[in-house]
Amino acid sequence: MEFKPVEQSFSVAFRYKLHFTQNLFDIENSLFKDVLEGYKKNGAIKLLFVIDDGVSDNHPDLLDAITNYCNHNSNNLQHTASLVISGGEQSKNDTKSVEKVLRAINDEHIDRHSFVVIIGGGAVLDMAGYAAAIAHRGVKLIRVPTTVLSQNDAAVGVKNGINSFKKKNFLGTFAPPYAVINDFDFLGTLKQRDWIAGIAEAVKVALIKDRGFFEYLELNTNKLKERDAKSMHYVIYKCAKMHMHHIAQGGDPFENGSSRPLDFGHWAAHKLEQLTDYKLRHGEAVAKGIALDLTYAQLLGLITEATLERILNLMRQIGFDLQVPLKNDAEKDVLLQGIQEFQEHLGGELCVTLISGLGKKHDVNEIDLERMRKAVTVLNESCKSQIV
Repeated sequence: MEFKPVEQSFSVAFRYKLHFTQNLFDIENSLFKDVLEGYKKNGAIKLLFVIDDGVSDNHPDLLDAITNYCNHNSNNLQHTASLVISGGEQSKNDTKSVEKVLRAINDEHIDRHSFVVIIGGGAVLDMAGYAAAIAHRGVKLIRVPTTVLSQNDAAVGVKNGINSFKKKNFLGTFAPPYAVINDFDFLGTLKQRDWIAGIAEAVKVALIKDRGFFEYLELNTNKLKERDAKSMHYVIYKCAKMHMHHIAQGGDPFENGSSRPLDFGHWAAHKLEQLTDYKLRHGEAVAKGIALDLTYAQLLGLITEATLERILNLMRQIGFDLQVPLKNDAEKDVLLQGIQEFQEHLGGELCVTLISGLGKKHDVNEIDLERMRKAVTVLNESCKSQIV
């Protein structure tokens, strides 16, 4: 008896919204309740809040505000617990934080019709989102990002993950959130370093997609550096919208192919984070990675020296230190290993995004390692000349 192959095909539509607000848990602000009412009309939805300790420290009334908000809307919202967890990249470097979130999901009986609500920076969103994605094969997730970088980039995508085997995001999932809510009030307590770091992702997406947006950044460097809220709110909105459009319209939301334009500058950034024991913020590392790949692109003849200097000048004016922090040639070798690791992370052939002009991405499938070594030297020498 011969058995023929049985084939099936199906598709699942994913849909989620990015909302913008201020003072999310004010009793008078109905947005959070309204977002959840869209999921369940009758009965209270169980909620587990996971909160970055940096956020709770800087907003000491937040925990009480969440409790009061849920109590005020008890017909719709059932607050089970608020788990405060250590923030920063270290939360992604071992499994202890993930285990804490999983234990809370278990202890509070959070099921697949309950919600984990994560309030924090990009690292905590990644880590706790990963825990939510693997518990019960996926519980519902709402992200409330609290930094510039998480509001304009990290929170709006479909990826979650933690670091393992000394590799960035080695463990992870593709799991779209139910919703993302950007509360601009959280930005007010950011340190200047974190305010600036998130702008790197805006520079990235402008360079590969939108010359006009790059020119806006150029015209508003001082406003952005000096924490002009209106300018930053626009940059976050524009950058997040472009990221979401690429994910939805780029044809590869779960990254089955090899091209990753939104990872421009990231092969070096991920390795630099590791080399500095994650003392570099992700955005700071991305800025250095972009600067390095731009210098390499200029050495290839893809962009002119004038274009290179124009972009580097923009980043320096915003406040980025673009020097690649390598102590010796051995560390340079380790950095260049990041190219192979990047390929392994992507799968398939190597595909590194560069640019051939402002707003014009240009993918290459191989990297000349000696020329990339030279790019490190050229970039660092240009940084020294800026200091002098």
